[in-house]
Amino acid sequence: MTHALSTVALIALVVVAVVWDIRTRRIPNALTVSGFFAALALRALPGGEALLVGVLGGVIGLAISFPLVLLGGLGGGDAKLLAAVGAFLGPADLPVALLVTALVGGAMALALAIQRRALSETLLHARILVGSVATRTPASARNLRTPGALTIPYGVAIGAGAIAGWLA
Repeated sequence: MTHALSTVALIALVVVAVVWDIRTRRIPNALTVSGFFAALALRALPGGEALLVGVLGGVIGLAISFPLVLLGGLGGGDAKLLAAVGAFLGPADLPVALLVTALVGGAMALALAIQRRALSETLLHARILVGSVATRTPASARNLRTPGALTIPYGVAIGAGAIAGWLA
């Protein structure tokens, strides 16, 4: 029963996040924080998985995404959504979710860059951003806060990753 409730809660979380992100390019704190605590509450129910597993999954999701927020390559709502998804999935299934999220997000970004005829410029800025993550130095390339930057509703990619991770 707990697994069924968790499935419904996770799907509801990502569907609302995806719709909200597509419409407004924002994912509200009320949604991500309540999603995180809903995951932990479901884990605490009889028959639920260990609460610590959910906390660890959430911390890992946030720890992986937070540096990208600081560098301007990911929105804060996206990072908090990844923390909520991590709380549902736990550390064992989170890698599948992150991989699918990265692949779907990359495909979305590539399609937008091609559509806007900005592929070479976008790839250059992506390389600079990845290099700044690797070297832990501030990025000098365009980021989400740069006027005119190409942005995608990354909640769509996170939603796809969350479902893939849950099914894994």
